[in-house]
Amino acid sequence: MNSLFRFSPDAVTSVAAADKPAILLALAERLSVSYALDHDAVLEGLEEREKLGSTGFGRGVALPHARIDLVDRPVVALLRLATPVDFGAADGMPVDLVFGLLSPSGAGATHLRALAAISRLVRDEEIHRHLIEAPGNDAAYAMLTDAVDRDAA
Repeated sequence: MNSLFRFSPDAVTSVAAADKPAILLALAERLSVSYALDHDAVLEGLEEREKLGSTGFGRGVALPHARIDLVDRPVVALLRLATPVDFGAADGMPVDLVFGLLSPSGAGATHLRALAAISRLVRDEEIHRHLIEAPGNDAAYAMLTDAVDRDAA
């Protein structure tokens, strides 16, 4: 897997969420379960970053992220939403894919490189479509890891 971040197979899940707070809660849950992290601290970090401005990336994707002391290298999760949700993205489009990224508190450049790698992936219309249409979370994980590995090569 990409050396920029850890990406566990169980960090991909499908969820039904009605609004941004529910998405952040589900994302904190997925990150905390997948990487054995304190749920409340993860949620607090994501919420604090979101207060600075929406992490709605555009084109149906959000990328909530935070720097916290709980991780020693960046970790990633992906939520595939059952129905698109307004996330306050600059383009006004609701999101159907939510990537979560947690990086160590002092990981300035590493955090930015991980964000850039994810944003490159989600700008690809074919990858976005495949992630939405994947028949299950395992298929979405496999497709995404293949894409990340190709991008890193």
